[in-house]
Amino acid sequence: MAQRGLPDGAPQSVAERREAARQAREAARQSREQEKARQAQHVAKQQQLAEAKTAAVAHEAQVLEDLLLSALALPPLTFDRLKADFQPPPFQPGKLATPLPEPSWHQFAPVEPRGLARLFGGMGRYRWEIKQAQDAFEVAESEFRLAEGKRLADLETAKLEHGRKVEAARSAAAAYDENLESRRNGFALGEAEAVEWFVDRVLHASKYPKSFPRKWQVAYRPENRDVVVEFELPAQEVVPGVREYRYVKSRDTINPIARPSGEVRQRYARLIASIALRTLHEIFLATPAKVIEAVVLNGRVSATDRATGKKVRPHLISVEAERSAYDDLNLAEVDPAACLKHLNALVSPNPFDLEAVEPFIAFDLKRFRFVDSADELAGLDSRRNLLKLSPTEFEHLVKDLFVAMGAEAWRTVPSKDGGVDAVATSKSLFFGGVCLIQAKRWTKLVGLDAVHALTGVMTDHNATTGVLVTTSWFSRTSEQFAQRNRITLINGAELKHLIKEHLGVDVVPGTSPPKRLRPSDNTQTGRDGPLG
Repeated sequence: MAQRGLPDGAPQSVAERREAARQAREAARQSREQEKARQAQHVAKQQQLAEAKTAAVAHEAQVLEDLLLSALALPPLTFDRLKADFQPPPFQPGKLATPLPEPSWHQFAPVEPRGLARLFGGMGRYRWEIKQAQDAFEVAESEFRLAEGKRLADLETAKLEHGRKVEAARSAAAAYDENLESRRNGFALGEAEAVEWFVDRVLHASKYPKSFPRKWQVAYRPENRDVVVEFELPAQEVVPGVREYRYVKSRDTINPIARPSGEVRQRYARLIASIALRTLHEIFLATPAKVIEAVVLNGRVSATDRATGKKVRPHLISVEAERSAYDDLNLAEVDPAACLKHLNALVSPNPFDLEAVEPFIAFDLKRFRFVDSADELAGLDSRRNLLKLSPTEFEHLVKDLFVAMGAEAWRTVPSKDGGVDAVATSKSLFFGGVCLIQAKRWTKLVGLDAVHALTGVMTDHNATTGVLVTTSWFSRTSEQFAQRNRITLINGAELKHLIKEHLGVDVVPGTSPPKRLRPSDNTQTGRDGPLG
């Protein structure tokens, strides 16, 4: 600002220069304060972001930690809960529900003239306007009746369409419930398809994090009253590799802090143990003992072998749990790994490194399932019934099968029960050197005594492994014992498949497991009983 009386651009006074300097300093100070506040706000936001990311990863890890506990308080799945919850949708006609506004005469009627207008020709014009208004009113009334009639017709059509949709949905719900009831009856009778369907529903109803694979296979063995589940486990990457996030002010970055590798391994091992126990819990809780007495669970993972770069699917866990053992557990207090050890589960010592275990039951049960023996015999035609072969024919068939499977030397040993005892040798992994083979044409459940006796015969013949083949089926205790003692069990359904695969011959085992199991029948409970 120029001094009074001085032209613009003239030198300022000392006071004015001081004031200008003061204002400049104040502006600079305010700018520094604003920048400081902005920086403080930015740091606070970055710290909050780091804390939020840390909280998120901590929550993710806690969900995995609580995977077993979170399922214990949930009610079991039942057939009633699977019923169709049919509720007719409300009819929503929208604008069709609102009647159209009906025209009224006062909307068209002209204003009647008054005073002087009536005296000077106003009434004549009024009468003409009345006639025009009446004509327009009649047209409006006609258009209204047509539009309202169309609305009512469209409304009725919409009601009929809604009714058809409701009836279709009601019929679909009724058909679903009828099918569900049929499955319920089949489940109560121990029919394999119905039991497998319900167990599949149980597993489907179990809620896991979205990152988990949702794949499994279910097979039910009525003769043993057990269900076998092949369950896909999550890969190691599901365990958060980051433990927390920290904001580094000097670099203005949010840095992840890695979780120690030992902790990641420990958490992954605990996770797969928790998944196994949770699955056992959900199946046992939703099913009665008269249908499912035991659960065999195999957990495997799809991953890439870090050593070879190839895709692999090793089994990391296999557990065979009796209901009585499960009922004795307090899962809310157990350590998952210790609990599986208590159940004699096979657990990978290094699951993070994909170190595999050999599952209790590794074959596809549906592939080897028995069909009804009556159906088999009805379509027998030229197929051979193994029970009707002579001892010599049966011996030759078994020998041909095992030679086709890799046996290099074969020596038959006299047998007293009409079966085949042989000592075979091979370099293949199936036999693992000297293998004692017993093939028994039996018609009832093969209990522990028969499998236990095989170990003694193996010792007599200095055999490293044993194979017990039967035309019937094995108990769970037989399978468990064989697993621990280098013995391979081949039941009638598997034998039929192997003969077809290696010899190209279609045969009939001649017997099948019982469809319905009665606890009072010791020969059909799946436990050890008379061979008959």
